[in-house]
Amino acid sequence: MKKLIRILICAALATGLVAVQQGFAEYDFGGGEITYKSTVFSHESHVGGMGFDCDTCHEGLFEMEGHALQGNPEFSMDAIYEGGFCGACHDGDTAFASDSDCTSCHVKDGGDIYYTEPVKAILFSHKAHGETGLECESCHTGLFGMEALAAQKGKDFTMAALYDGQYCGACHDGDTAFASDTRCATCHVGVKGYVRAHPSKGGDQHAAH
Repeated sequence: MKKLIRILICAALATGLVAVQQGFAEYDFGGGEITYKSTVFSHESHVGGMGFDCDTCHEGLFEMEGHALQGNPEFSMDAIYEGGFCGACHDGDTAFASDSDCTSCHVKDGGDIYYTEPVKAILFSHKAHGETGLECESCHTGLFGMEALAAQKGKDFTMAALYDGQYCGACHDGDTAFASDTRCATCHVGVKGYVRAHPSKGGDQHAAH
């Protein structure tokens, strides 16, 4: 019995030692990975790999608090493109530009996007387009903003605009991809089609970007 107790104590101490070592490893790099929506930020690659100090980004660019940005409405891709936040370094000179190498930070694609206005009942699949060889920057930010449903915030996101070569029409011109005035049911799925595509979410939900 005493032998079993000694074994259990040793096992507990070993587990605690591993946890402490992991904690020190994270502390060496200022913390572990920070996940925000579809992006993952690695302290290890920036501090350990690039040799940055904590004050390279804190307090000037980011608050010294985990996940502080999640409640900051100013933290957006547009702000980054303008040199704020990550864009202070990711400008194409100091580090790769924030509108390139998207998958270095964005570890998930945008999923399915369901547009309801001004165009109606359109289900867009990031997966289907990615499988054709398109990269994030093929559509972002020239044709579409890097924000879910950004296109439908403007009144010019219409079929007439698509026919004129804007938005989806930049590729769906009959040459690069099927013309936007053909095969309508490929994109316009209607409410029933959306429910079939997302049976667990219901027809009034939007896929997250």
